[in-house]
Amino acid sequence: MTLRQTPLHSRHTDLGAKMADFGGWDMPIEYAGTVAEHTAVREDVGVFDVSHMGYTEVTGPGAIAWLNTVVANDLDRVGAGQAQYNLLCDESGGVIDDLIVYRIDDDHAFIIPNASNSDAVVAALNAAAAGSGISIADKREDYGILAVQGPRSDAVLAAVGLPCGHDYMSFAFAKWQDSPAMVCRTGYTGERGYEILAPAAVIPVLWDAVVAAGATPAGLGARDTLRTEMGYPLHGHELSVDITPVQAGLVWAVGWDKPAFSGRETLTSERAAGPRRRLRGIAAVERAIPRPDMPVLSADGSSVGIVTSGTFSPTLKQGIGLTLLDPSIAEGDEVVVDVRGRQARFTVTNPPFVPPHVR
Repeated sequence: MTLRQTPLHSRHTDLGAKMADFGGWDMPIEYAGTVAEHTAVREDVGVFDVSHMGYTEVTGPGAIAWLNTVVANDLDRVGAGQAQYNLLCDESGGVIDDLIVYRIDDDHAFIIPNASNSDAVVAALNAAAAGSGISIADKREDYGILAVQGPRSDAVLAAVGLPCGHDYMSFAFAKWQDSPAMVCRTGYTGERGYEILAPAAVIPVLWDAVVAAGATPAGLGARDTLRTEMGYPLHGHELSVDITPVQAGLVWAVGWDKPAFSGRETLTSERAAGPRRRLRGIAAVERAIPRPDMPVLSADGSSVGIVTSGTFSPTLKQGIGLTLLDPSIAEGDEVVVDVRGRQARFTVTNPPFVPPHVR
């Protein structure tokens, strides 16, 4: 299979990045090392190429009102110029994708889905929009996206002449070298930061400017350790068509009072009855690093769940993970993870593992 490439592929290879397949894309895993890149984002500023993510436009009379009958969260909670974390579910309550919806006006929104789910999101929205007069357009090939994340992200954006300082989960339109750009106060690291959307042809030059202004190039390895420290879900791990928002602890991202959204009936019933498993964090009591699909056991050796994500936390200097556990397991309990045949002790906790600084 030929891997897809973002507009920044040559920049990554010129920097000597370690590349790997991520959702069918040839993406940088690390440049100078995951721990160094992670630390740069937590303490200074880093830049990620996230141009593999989708870009889907939703337009037409009443586009927001229509979209609000499909996605789980309530778009009436946000106004024009604001973004919202959202979920697109199927009728069984499973999550087709978690995504960000950007509300431009009542008749126009754009959606950033996960890279590997973009086609599924476009297909689901097109099926739901049939006969409605709403247009769904996949524009992923037209745009690139940079994520500038870290305490000095404002300084970097100011240095390259882009707007900064606007509220968390809002966005601003701008021009950069005569090209349109959108600067969003969003991110996936838990640090203050921005995501910049611009035409694909402009993204390489913008990357160069951001790096020249002091941002450290960071790969998907650091992106994963950063998001795991925050307890942010990754589709295919903490969310999937088999893992519902109720199980994943995302009831806050569902508009329960809305009369309609995909999967509403199933999710309402599950919420009332209580889920059969819940997403929890675990922190190592001893030297051990959990990895996805490792079994989680109770103190008496009975199976109580599975690890969905796990890593070494560069900030805490210990193994941490996200798990789906039996609801009888509570915060503060001790569990055992089968780490390649060795039983390692972990404490159950509720993420985030480190304080967020998104605002």
